[in-house]
Amino acid sequence: MRESQVNDDQKTTKGGSSEGLSNLSERLKVPTGTTGTRGFEGSPPPNIEPSNPLALASIPDFFVGPEQWCISHPPSLGGAEPNYHMVRVAPWQPSDTFQATKWTKSQSLGSLYAPFRLARDPILLQGTERSQIGSLARRGKGEQPDAIRDGAEGFFRTQYSTISKMAILLALVILSIYLFRSTTPQQESSGLGRSTSAFITVAAFLLGALCSGIAGYVGMWVSVRANVRVSSAARRSAREALQIAVRAGGFSAIVVVGMAVLGVAILYATFYVWLGVDSPGSMKVTDLPLLLVGYGFGASFVALFAQLGGGIYTKAADVGADLVGKVEQGIPEDDPRNPAVIADLVGDNVGDCAARGADLFESIAAEIISAMILGGTMAKRCKIEGKCLSLIQLASFCFSLVVHSFDLVISSAGIFSIRGTRDSGVIGAIEDPMAILQKGYSVTIFLAVVTFGLSTRWMLYTEQAPSAWLNFALCGLVGIMTAYAFVWITTYYTDYKHEPVRTLALSSSTGHGTNIIAGISLGLESTALPVLVISVSIVSAFWLGHTSGLVDDDGNPTGGLFGTAVATMGMLSTAAYVLTMDMFGPIADNAGGIVEMSQQPESVREITDVLDAVGNTTKATTKGFAIGSAALASFLLFSAYMDEVAAFAHVPFNQVDIAIPEVFVGGLLGSMLIFLFSAWACAAVGRTAQEVVNEVRRQFIERPGIMDYKEKPDYGRCVAIVASASLKEMIKPGALAIVSPIVVGLMFRILGYYTGHPLLGAKVVASMLMFATVSGILMALFLNTAGGAWDNAKKYIETGALGGKGSECHKAAITGDTVGDPFKDTAGPSLHVLIKMLATITLVMAPIFL
Repeated sequence: MRESQVNDDQKTTKGGSSEGLSNLSERLKVPTGTTGTRGFEGSPPPNIEPSNPLALASIPDFFVGPEQWCISHPPSLGGAEPNYHMVRVAPWQPSDTFQATKWTKSQSLGSLYAPFRLARDPILLQGTERSQIGSLARRGKGEQPDAIRDGAEGFFRTQYSTISKMAILLALVILSIYLFRSTTPQQESSGLGRSTSAFITVAAFLLGALCSGIAGYVGMWVSVRANVRVSSAARRSAREALQIAVRAGGFSAIVVVGMAVLGVAILYATFYVWLGVDSPGSMKVTDLPLLLVGYGFGASFVALFAQLGGGIYTKAADVGADLVGKVEQGIPEDDPRNPAVIADLVGDNVGDCAARGADLFESIAAEIISAMILGGTMAKRCKIEGKCLSLIQLASFCFSLVVHSFDLVISSAGIFSIRGTRDSGVIGAIEDPMAILQKGYSVTIFLAVVTFGLSTRWMLYTEQAPSAWLNFALCGLVGIMTAYAFVWITTYYTDYKHEPVRTLALSSSTGHGTNIIAGISLGLESTALPVLVISVSIVSAFWLGHTSGLVDDDGNPTGGLFGTAVATMGMLSTAAYVLTMDMFGPIADNAGGIVEMSQQPESVREITDVLDAVGNTTKATTKGFAIGSAALASFLLFSAYMDEVAAFAHVPFNQVDIAIPEVFVGGLLGSMLIFLFSAWACAAVGRTAQEVVNEVRRQFIERPGIMDYKEKPDYGRCVAIVASASLKEMIKPGALAIVSPIVVGLMFRILGYYTGHPLLGAKVVASMLMFATVSGILMALFLNTAGGAWDNAKKYIETGALGGKGSECHKAAITGDTVGDPFKDTAGPSLHVLIKMLATITLVMAPIFL
């Protein structure tokens, strides 16, 4: 609470009358300089005479920000109900004079404060700068939301400008390689020359990169506008704040999934028409999917650098803010006195929303393309002709599009099942937010099972194998169950309502070291159940497809791999709702930061703290979901890689023998790549965080008035530090991921040429891909879960358990959270993208390994 600096004698209205503030405040039962007041005492609020202005420090239901405000009634607007204007005149100095020179029509804020209306147009103040109206009719144009939005959009533009330059450079490299590479017999017979193939691949790569970038931008754009609306809603109802955050995340998720489907569909349709597919002397439809692999590579390329850059940005700022602000200075999280707080809040948007949108976008794109390749291979092996061939085309392409189109519908139903209310915002008066989100997910899961079963019967029925559709429907059910199992397992290990996180929090009571040991052991343990689930799902889906009845000319079953593709479709059939839960996390986190910075009442902060803790869990569950889908998609892409090598080499390529020394070495290199990549990603966060820590310490030393609110921190300096460093630091691990498989493949291709093993390069790359995928799945599970558990152990203590905020136990938990930050938000999520990008880059570069 700070004293109002209003000079009662100098505060006059347009009508010329004046009244002492203390007398007016006494009449209205509002103490002078009140902050965090939830309206007026009594119901309804008292009317204000036209000549009597009211000066308050804040009215939370009308604005976000600690500025001084004035509500005044214009002398004559007509009508039975008075209209009021609210203007920001902060800080109000004794020399200022309130003199309104322009009155405008106003917009209603609803019945809660019926006598008040909020002006939308500027008010000119004599002796002060022209001020904007604080508008919560538009929910917030305060300084904090503006700074977060401007910082996020500025970094996004700079980051994607850098990524686009690298993408263009890589596109030129791909073009050069494809102009000199060999072609498949199918491409030769269809008249598709090297130059045409090269330009098609480059166009697909650039389109995938563009769509992935747009997907990331949509996530960030929505988040930076929804955060202030959630913080406003939290002053009225926790359930309403939850609804706004979920629907904002849902909008982003639906756009991302829709773009993934639309991008592949447009590319496929364009190539189909342009190349005259299936016409005499032209390419067969079963060969067309190989031309789309560039799209998946482009999406993976952008997603990797978006996740690296955004992850380094957000966690360097977070670590720097926590170590100095919370541990050294003892101020709350997101306190406006912390110079790194704006950089931290900006990072939530660019590191979580933008990067995760690009991540799941490329997951869906990779799954669709791999399903098309495997479906085309199955069609050729089955020698299916005529009507049945068209059905297989639907299975390989249209079926996956239909599944994801249904995803948009069923996820929307799940999102809209979460409804808001304006009931009391007391935490105990509402349901657990995680339980509400789980109910919405259960609705989505049920609808996914129904629509998937109907889709398989409609599109995958064939007279050659009448029961095949049922087997594939069961494959989809396996995938849906796998998704649900991943969400449940991750929730168990990262939600503080369950035993693992509470045990981790308890370990903080004996010091920092025991907290770290407990967190690492929890992360290592958490890899077991997901690996078992993935193993069961892959084997089950493969054998369901294998026994579907689809056989080749020799009677050998051919539907096994396509069964795993359908299972992957099933797992991703609820991707929009899962991505919604992920987007919910950073929006809630930002809302909590805005509430803290604008010094809202403790009851409002309690609501956003609960939503933030749930957001940590939902982000962790999405990462678990993403790594599960990445595992299945990578298995499909590995199979597609072997099919492509066989097509170019004109010899069967069905297995990789790790007993060959060179092939075994390739596997070791793949595992090493995962650890080295993770090390460089975490080290980048550490180096950047050191710069932030030094800058924050410097500001506290050189500006001692910051702690007493007498001086304003230089937020822009910390934003500039993390933005510059993250753009520089993301290059090294990203380049490692792209260059490694190409260099290894070329080196062993040359060695194979001189030793008489023509496919050695392709085999070593296949081994590298297998080992990297296995190691990457385990490492990502460990990093994601350990980081999420550390974060929520800290949140659990902040609820008042084990001594609460400021205790020694809390400080130990902060150390664990700091260690876990680069785990769960930089290295871990980047590995999801890495293992899929390794698969797509080997698909694109396969010809140079032969």
